[in-house]
Amino acid sequence: MAQVMAIDYIGAEELPKLLPPREAVAAIRAALAGGLDPAADPPRSILELPRGKGQLLSMPAASEFGVGVKAISAVPGNTERGLPRIQGVHLVFRPPSLTPVAVVDGAALTTLRTPAVTVAAVLPFLTRPGHRWNSVVFGAGPQGTGHVRTLRDVGVDLAEVTYIVRDPARVDQALVGDDQVVAAENSEAFLRHADLIVCATPAAEPLFDSTQLPDVGVVLAVGSHGPDAREVDSAFAARAQVVVEDPTTALRECGDIVLPVAEGVLSASRLLPMAEVVRGDLELDATQPVLFKGSGMAWQDAVVADAAARNVHRGS
Repeated sequence: MAQVMAIDYIGAEELPKLLPPREAVAAIRAALAGGLDPAADPPRSILELPRGKGQLLSMPAASEFGVGVKAISAVPGNTERGLPRIQGVHLVFRPPSLTPVAVVDGAALTTLRTPAVTVAAVLPFLTRPGHRWNSVVFGAGPQGTGHVRTLRDVGVDLAEVTYIVRDPARVDQALVGDDQVVAAENSEAFLRHADLIVCATPAAEPLFDSTQLPDVGVVLAVGSHGPDAREVDSAFAARAQVVVEDPTTALRECGDIVLPVAEGVLSASRLLPMAEVVRGDLELDATQPVLFKGSGMAWQDAVVADAAARNVHRGS
């Protein structure tokens, strides 16, 4: 008789309990410090469904720090059905047999790993002693609030947090807690004294004029996707230290990088791979602004999902 495999299911409620944000950040940093090469990730596969009905995306990754594949659907019409636009799962395989051992909720995994990657990329810069950050967050959805939660969980000293949104009445107060929420048309006063900006929106055009920011600041941009969409203007990219997950991927997928490079204000040679920053091969200058642009890569899902799957049995 064939042996029946036991596959754990890690849902949206279980995942953050199994792997708190600080542990997800630690898993990402440990993988990069251990030699994981983000450039080895294959490009994601995108299948367009007939008649514009949506997309199916496949993101496989394999390293000694995690083996898995994320499969997600993106269906614009789902909002009218009362469903998330993006749904999916991540399947974890365990070496050396590559037996499937866990299925992880795809949306919850994205919500956890995206801010974990962001924070992992610039953690020492953000946690340097004696600095308190005045923070502005564009977007109060799962990614905006997830970044704040992760920053706080790893000990980043946030003096204040202001969420900038188009319609404050639509914000889920349970997600933002006691932090203030401000309409976009009133953002300028908050930007002028903010030195940490999180951009977590699907915007196609820059969200703010970077001349409003202090001379030295950090912008973490993770929301927009595609080579023709961006949340940050070229002026900031031109003067910042620009950290990316992988230069080749950023130059292919990220408008925040592609557009200023095309305009001639940012050289591809200035892009700093986050692995080299995490390993200490490159050190960020505290007297210069920093831009981190994330696109989301399969290796990140594999690392974080593997760490969560291992904790299922570690805590039982």
